[in-house]
Amino acid sequence: MTGALIVGAGLGGLRAAEALRSSGFQGAITVVGDEPHPPYNRPPLSKEALSAGVRVDELAFRRKDCVADVTWRLGAGAVASDLAARTVTLADGAVLDFEGLVIATGIRPRTLPIPGPTDGRLMLRTIADATHLREHLRPGTNLVIMGAGFIGCEVAATAVHLGATVHVVALDTEPMVRPLGEELGAAMRRRHQARGVHFHLGRTVDRFEGQTQVTGAVLDDGTELATDLVLEAVGSVPNTQWLAGNGLDLQDGVQVDAAMVVAGTDAPVVAVGDLACYPHALFPGAPRRIEHWNMPTETGRRAGRTLAALMRGADPGTEPFTAMPAFWSDQYHHKLQSFGMPGLADRIEVVSGNVDADCIVAYHDRQGLVGVVGIDRTSELAPYRRQLMDR
Repeated sequence: MTGALIVGAGLGGLRAAEALRSSGFQGAITVVGDEPHPPYNRPPLSKEALSAGVRVDELAFRRKDCVADVTWRLGAGAVASDLAARTVTLADGAVLDFEGLVIATGIRPRTLPIPGPTDGRLMLRTIADATHLREHLRPGTNLVIMGAGFIGCEVAATAVHLGATVHVVALDTEPMVRPLGEELGAAMRRRHQARGVHFHLGRTVDRFEGQTQVTGAVLDDGTELATDLVLEAVGSVPNTQWLAGNGLDLQDGVQVDAAMVVAGTDAPVVAVGDLACYPHALFPGAPRRIEHWNMPTETGRRAGRTLAALMRGADPGTEPFTAMPAFWSDQYHHKLQSFGMPGLADRIEVVSGNVDADCIVAYHDRQGLVGVVGIDRTSELAPYRRQLMDR
C-alpha cells in the first residue's frame, strides 16, 4: 500500500483521518485496529453502557462522509515497526508500508504482579471487557475494585446500582485525589459511602485467595475481603511496545512537538491521543500526556493537518498547542465536569456552594487559575474556561 497509515482505530485515529481529508490529502488512508470494532465511545463503558448493557451500535462514532473511502483493517493490531523502512507489521503477519504514519494506539490498563489465581481478575478498557464485567454484575455479587480513580469510582457507582457489594482498595488517601484534591475527594467518598460502597484507603492487595478462581482478596493489613470479581483500575500504560527499536523516546508515551510530529525519526510520523507526550502552551513545563476525553479529538485534528502538510512537502508550522483539556464523570445522579489541569494546582478554593452538595472548586498555580471542577453546576463553568484560555 501507499499513502497514510493510521495505527489505532480509536477516536484519535478517526479524527486524524478526517483531518487528513479536510486538509486536502487525496491519497489512500488505511486504519489498523486490534479490536474488531470501528471507533467507539469508551467513557460509557464504566457508566450507562455497563448499567444498561453494552450495545456496539449505540457506542460507535458517526464517521464523516469524507472518510467513506478509508480502508479499515480491524482485529489485528501492530506488533512491530521499522520507521526507517516505513513499514508496520501486524499480529496476523501482514507488513504494511506507508508514506506517512499516525501513531494512535492509546493506552491499556496497568496490571500488578499480585500472587494468586487470575480467573475473575478483570480490566475495563474495551467493549469485550465491559461485556464480560456486565455479565457478572448482579444482586449479591461481591466486587473488589483496585484503584479509586475515575474508572474505579464510576464502576463502583454502577455496580452498587446493580445490586453488587463493592469494596474499593487504593493506596490513595481519598478517591480521585490527584485531580480533585483532598477536600473534594473526601466529599465524593462520602457520597459513595452513603450508597453502600466500602473504602479501604491507604491499603493495597497483598494476595488473592482461591484455586483457579479468585474467591478473596487479602489486604496488606491482613483484612480479608470475600469477592467474586476483581476489577483492576490502577492506572494505564501507553501502547508503544510495537515502536521499540526505532530510536524514539518512549519513556512516557511518544514524545512529539506542538504540531504532534514525533521526535527521533526522519519519517513523516505523528502521534495522537493518550500516548502523545507534548508541550502545552497553557500549562508550561515539561511535555506531558493528558488522558482527558477531548484530547484524542484535539490532537487528532492537529496531527492530521500536520501529516497532510508533511506529505506534500510543506511546513506544518509551529503554532502552539492550546486545546483546553476537559473531562466529565457521572456518578449516581451527580455530574462532575472539569476544564484545565486541576492536578497541577498548589492551592484549591471552593468558590461557590458546598463540597457535600453542588459546588464549584477552583484550582490555582503560581500563574493563576489552572483548573476548575463543578459538581452539578456544569452550566456555570464557562467563565472559568474563558479565564483558563487567557493563560
